[in-house]
Amino acid sequence: MANPIFRKKLESGQFFVVPGVQDMIAAVIANKVGFDLVYGTGYWLTASAYGLPDAGIATYTEMLNRMATLVKTSNAAVIADGDTGYGGLLNVHHTVKGYEAAGVTAIQLEDQEFPKKCGHTPGKRVIAAADMAEKIRVAVDSKESKDFLVLARTDARQMEGMDGVLRRLEVYANAGADVLFPEALTSEEEMRKVCETFDKPIMVNCSNHGATPVPHASVLAEIGFAYAIYPSLTSLAASAAMEKVLRDLKDNGVGQPDGLFDFNEFCSLIGFEDVWAFDKKWAPAQ
Repeated sequence: MANPIFRKKLESGQFFVVPGVQDMIAAVIANKVGFDLVYGTGYWLTASAYGLPDAGIATYTEMLNRMATLVKTSNAAVIADGDTGYGGLLNVHHTVKGYEAAGVTAIQLEDQEFPKKCGHTPGKRVIAAADMAEKIRVAVDSKESKDFLVLARTDARQMEGMDGVLRRLEVYANAGADVLFPEALTSEEEMRKVCETFDKPIMVNCSNHGATPVPHASVLAEIGFAYAIYPSLTSLAASAAMEKVLRDLKDNGVGQPDGLFDFNEFCSLIGFEDVWAFDKKWAPAQ
């Protein structure tokens, strides 16, 4: 059964933030900090696992494996990026069934043509709103638990403007989406317009250096969003830190820089204490 925490947080009406998780190291750090929800980001899970861009190259099977591993690693409930549902209506049905069985708490579906592209890159194309509405109806019909939620994303802003975004979100809301997701809005004015138009929960994608502004969480709450995801935050922070230490190693021979995460603590976070306890109980005496 899906974890009810996401549904309950939405029902509370209190704004909340959800970090993106690109790999299992980020997942255990999020465990330490104490998040109760994390976002399984398609872009960054694909990049970290396969070194590939978010352009519809990773398959449903590959992403299901990544999401299932994240569910097992994370103490938090997982909101999962489901791209376009990986094809037509039967694919959407199969994807929802698979993701729910893997233990995620919600699936995000988008109205791009398949194969899709990252929402903050050029070259996107969207399907007809009626076709996306049918995908949402199939997704809602396919889920088993009331606690498993369906998020509907539109990428129409760059092709159809705000009129297209609002028109599509209304169609998707009527099709049964639990949360509406206007991707790649370009200003706080546009963000306010969406939140003022609908009484369903609206989420915002705070993708660092993407098309959408990333104001303080208090501003997003005041605008009227239900919650915000931060899919690129840990990935870009980790990338910057890795580049710095690698340059210091290459250029200056520094292999023990200041500011590293404590190795012994990380061993504990990743589960070595269980291994040591097992060895103590079962391994032959040395």
